[in-house]
Formats: sequence, C-alpha cells, structure tokens
Amino acid sequence: MKISRRVWTLLVGLAVVVGMQAATAFAAGPITIRISTTSVADDWHTKALYQLKDYLNKHAPGQFDVQIFPNSTLIPTDAEVGALERNNIQMAYVSAQQLAQAGFNQVLPLTAGYVVKSPSELCSLWYSDLGKQWASEISQKSGMHVLGELYLGTRELNLRFTRKINTPADLKGVKLRMPPAPAWVFLGRALGANPTPVAFSELYLALQTGTVDGQDNPLPTDKAAKFYEVTKQIVLTNHLVDGVILMTNDQTWNSLTADQQKVLGDATLAAIRYNNTNRIQDEKDLVSFFKSKGLEVYSPDVAAFRKHVLDAYANSDQSKDWPPNIIQKLDAIPTASQCSFGQ
Repeated sequence: MKISRRVWTLLVGLAVVVGMQAATAFAAGPITIRISTTSVADDWHTKALYQLKDYLNKHAPGQFDVQIFPNSTLIPTDAEVGALERNNIQMAYVSAQQLAQAGFNQVLPLTAGYVVKSPSELCSLWYSDLGKQWASEISQKSGMHVLGELYLGTRELNLRFTRKINTPADLKGVKLRMPPAPAWVFLGRALGANPTPVAFSELYLALQTGTVDGQDNPLPTDKAAKFYEVTKQIVLTNHLVDGVILMTNDQTWNSLTADQQKVLGDATLAAIRYNNTNRIQDEKDLVSFFKSKGLEVYSPDVAAFRKHVLDAYANSDQSKDWPPNIIQKLDAIPTASQCSFGQ
C-alpha cells in the first residue's frame, strides 16, 4: 500500500515527538519514591514494601528509585500525613484513625468494632465504587492518593485469668488495657470491659503486675510482645479487623505517565497479596502456638459481642458522623478479584 507524502510526514512527526518524550523521561532519571513506615524490618508490612520495589524494578526497570525507611527512621510515628503533604516522603502507611483525626469522617466506621468483617472486605472496599469515591474526596481535600489497604490483623482479647468469657456481661469490671485515645477507650467500654489506657511500651509490665487484667491486639502482636508469658487465655472475639492504607501524594501520582500509574497500582496489589496472605496464615498458625504455651484459646458468643458493640456505637455520638447506611453499604460490596486471600 502506497503512503501519501502527507501521511508519511505526519508519521515521521509523531515518531519524533514520541522519541523526544522518551528521551526527556530518560534524561530526568528514575522517579524517587521515599517510603517511611513505623513497622520494623522483619514485619510483613515492611517486607511487602520490598515486594512493591521488586515488582517495579522488574516491570518498569530504571523508572523508579524506591527507598524504604522502616522503624520510623526517616519520619516520626504519626507524622507521615504531614510529610506526604509536604512531599518530604512520597509514600507511607496511614491508618484510618489518622485519616479520621485529619477530618475525613468517611473512614470513621473502619475504626469501630464489628463494622468490617474480614481482610478481603477491607481490601475490596478501595476497589469498589464507594472506595473510589472516598479516595477521590481524600485526594481533593488533602492532595493524597490512596493506593490500597494492607491487613494489620484482627484484634482479640488476651486475659491474665482463667474465668470463661462468653458474652460482654462476663467482662464486667475487667480492667482491659486499651491504647490511650478516646476512640480506643470507647471500644473497650463497648466490649463490656472497664477500659484502662496504658501505653504499649508499658503493657507487658502492666499485665505482669496486675495493673490491668488483659489487653486486645492481633495474635502476631501478642506473640511478638511475648504477652503469652504473662497471660492465661485468648478469647477470639474478632472485634476489629484492622489495616493500614498505603498512600502516595498527588504530586507524585500526577507526575507519572498512565503506564507508570498502572504499574504502581499493580505493584501495590502484589504488596497487598504478599502481606495479607502471610498475615492470615500467621494468625491461623498462632492458635496452635499459644496453646503450646499453655494458654486456653477459644471462641465466645461472637454474635452477642457484635450486637453489644454495634448497639453501643449506634446509641452514642461515636457514629453521628458516619456516612448514612454505611454498614449495609460495606456488607454489599462484593469481594474484588484482587482481594481473595483464602480466609
């Protein structure tokens, strides 16, 4: 087929433009992405960031320079949001609690007991229409871009005594350590206990001396902190499915080409799958571990706990800023294909 001079000229011009764009991108060098995290080097969250880095190096070689700073060695704990907004870092894990404190009331339900049912539901939220709407609102108000959410763990009760706990009524008078913040204290009270704020760094001693009767944390945290040495039972209430949201800032996101945005999204998904699969398996394996250490591990009447906790939120100011019908909307979100972890 014969190409006209006009078409040939257009094709040559297009090739020149594409070549110039590619040369400019190459000359600019790789895009620096500094990531700060509070998680320690051997935590699944930190290891997941290296999965993200490896994915980018493999699928977009030379385009990204990912620098990972674990254990808050670059940015202090809870200062990540401000650092992202100032572009001092380009990526970080941000909790729903941090976003809520910054005024994003949409995510308040994610901080409450028994609202989110599973790691898959937590992940699927951000791939749904509702999650995309929330992400857009967060971007418009803060200049931060949601990449996805990684599972942190499901919080369970861990107690010093052997008294059987089956319903919230059985926790009456129990001094349950909670993190020192109003939202956490409310959750402890909603569970039926007497919430007692104690810093995490002081918790082992508080359990050992009886300053508190128990605490709540995901099972991997219980093992890492060796709480099994000073407690006698774990009650699988499953009262809070918790996670951290991996975010970049719009300045970084908007500097990427469409292909680079896609590969970063795919790299995030690789990190999510790596973290969630390993954490979920950890939680399954740890039941046997704690039993081997002499602890009793059992499930209470979870339905009774769920009703008690949700009623407490519904009858308080804690839920007044929740989006309308949010529990029903979250329940209606189908599991995204990206978020099936074989739970």
